[in-house]
Amino acid sequence: MEIRRVTAEERLTTSYPLQAYAFDRSPLPAAQIEGWRDRLPYWAETRTLVAEADGSTVACVSAIPMRQNLRGTVLPMAGVASVATHPLARRQGHIRALLHQLLDEMRDEGHPLSALYPFRPSFYARFGFVGLPKARTVSFSPADLGPLLRADLPGELAWERIGAGYPAYRAFTEECLRRRHGFAVFDAQRAVAVRDDDNRWLVTARLDGRTVGAVTYRIDGHGGHLVADELLAEDPYGRALLLGFFARHIDQVTRITVQIPPDELPELWLTDFDVQVEARVNSPEAAAPMARLLSLDALTGRPAGTGRVRVELTGDRWLAGTHLLDGGSGQLEVTSAVAAGSSTPTATLTAAGLSALAYGVLDPVEVHLRELGSVPADAAAELRRIFPRQVPYLFADF
Repeated sequence: MEIRRVTAEERLTTSYPLQAYAFDRSPLPAAQIEGWRDRLPYWAETRTLVAEADGSTVACVSAIPMRQNLRGTVLPMAGVASVATHPLARRQGHIRALLHQLLDEMRDEGHPLSALYPFRPSFYARFGFVGLPKARTVSFSPADLGPLLRADLPGELAWERIGAGYPAYRAFTEECLRRRHGFAVFDAQRAVAVRDDDNRWLVTARLDGRTVGAVTYRIDGHGGHLVADELLAEDPYGRALLLGFFARHIDQVTRITVQIPPDELPELWLTDFDVQVEARVNSPEAAAPMARLLSLDALTGRPAGTGRVRVELTGDRWLAGTHLLDGGSGQLEVTSAVAAGSSTPTATLTAAGLSALAYGVLDPVEVHLRELGSVPADAAAELRRIFPRQVPYLFADF
């Protein structure tokens, strides 16, 4: 088996057929296959590796250069996608070899974070990835939004197709990236696909001339459903303005469905609000995202509580050794553990365990219970101060 990086043009005959078989209806109509070439410009910055045997492609993986907010700091992130194997070459270790090389390359080129949507979480857990919360799907009748039609809300709304409103939408997602833990965005070349497809409406909420909310959506027919993508709101005013816009469709649609961040509480949006909230997770069709640290550079200088702990990292290709984590200055310092005194609490962590703490999804005790490390009580207290629980919102859908 040989591993090599393929060009954009080569994807048409190497990786695309495999990923189409793995993730699309199969076999595909010829017209859809011919349309692959039109998508190549959006993948220009994407790195794709293929494994070949006897001149044929047997497996492929890709990494999309992205940016993600980790506890208030925006860092380069490798979004893993298009992981697929020829049906006659599965369970032969091809994907393991490809992922090792892909993440090696992305880490060496300055991507200290990685995230993905798994076909099976337990498979990626072996590569040090840990689960993140999934965005919620909320469904309700527009009639229940009636109080918002009577509310005297500050601000104004703009309504247009996404093709025309894309610059404002992209600017707002960049603002969300700057302030929201876990949020991620595609590189500019990939992100414009939503503009060029132009198959969504866009409504934006503005307050004092500043965008405070945005959502894209489509309507499947009169008397049908309004299906919205992620509802992005900076504050309750932005959210109320967007929901008030949906309320104006009471005589047009019977149901509204929208995606919301995992820490939103839609049952508290209104009184007598009949709402269905769901976060269905199963494999392989509805997986929650996963993420991991590829380098301790992701932690250095991040805001942190005043804890101090020695961490022994084990069992990982990219994170290893013994390190001192010190948040005494309010910014995390990561140094050699040689400087730590013998009284410094010590925890032994896997890469997934440390990633779970950094992303804020598990308490140190849960890390221990999940067998992602050995965390004594004194080390747990220090880690809890350094990494307070925080709900990440992985916005980008790749």
